[in-house]
Amino acid sequence: MKKVLVVCGATASGKTDFAVRMAKRLSGEVISADCMLVYKGLDIGTAKPTAEEMQGVRHHMIDVVQPAESYSVGDYEKAALPVLVKLISENKTAVICGGTGFYIQSLCFERGHGHAGASPQIREKYERMAREQGNEAVFALLEKMDAKSAESLHPNDLKRVIRALEIFELTGKKKSEQNDGFVPRFPYTAVAFDYPREELYERINRRVENMLEAGLVEEVRSLWESGVDEKCQCMQGIGYKEVLEYLKGGISYSTMCDMIRQNTRHYAKRQITFFKKFPNIVWLDPHGAENEALVTEAMQDD
Repeated sequence: MKKVLVVCGATASGKTDFAVRMAKRLSGEVISADCMLVYKGLDIGTAKPTAEEMQGVRHHMIDVVQPAESYSVGDYEKAALPVLVKLISENKTAVICGGTGFYIQSLCFERGHGHAGASPQIREKYERMAREQGNEAVFALLEKMDAKSAESLHPNDLKRVIRALEIFELTGKKKSEQNDGFVPRFPYTAVAFDYPREELYERINRRVENMLEAGLVEEVRSLWESGVDEKCQCMQGIGYKEVLEYLKGGISYSTMCDMIRQNTRHYAKRQITFFKKFPNIVWLDPHGAENEALVTEAMQDD
């Protein structure tokens, strides 16, 4: 079985370009693992790769959802995992590329669910709560009952959030105390670029400037005029929520720009913290001339 290559890490760290180069080198295809790239019509603020940037490499899980729709980690896993399995079965190299850690985890690992039984009644109770009050309400309950489990889950990963609550109700014990851990689905090599923080922040600032010059405000205006507003999940993405607030007259243009830069830097910091805990990840020198060769060699190791 060929190894899966995971190219992850902070926003604006050069993941997309490196993933394409590695896919070409390994005759593979890219599976995007980015919670914003799934949305159609959100191109500029997501730094969605153009056809030119894809360089003829086939990409999956981009432009798969309408902007007014909600999309969870479970939805992503359900759609992306069969793509990954198919590539592996065809003996092709799958290159998972993105900065949404929970998406990447859902493909790379099976999560144990403890030894507790199942209760359709408990699950239905929380599913109904999610429909009526939203996923965040269910997640807030888990934060109260089992904060440690909540730290490793996303509010939209409703299936696993409910399972953690179910385990607590059935056993009186927290799921986090069961030490079920990560079980790799496939052999993989995971890499990320280890930028000095200030250099990464400079890259982020340049990216924000480029997005604004490319027409981010106009993109958000068009989405808003088509009925995509702050109630839609996609409009909570960095860049989109700030521009929408500006368009509604809530903040000035300069404040909007500052907020996008600051929120993106904070997000990058959270991504780095998340991926530092990713099992067996290799941190690459972003200026290393031999990165492609090193990763190719790692992909061939048993």
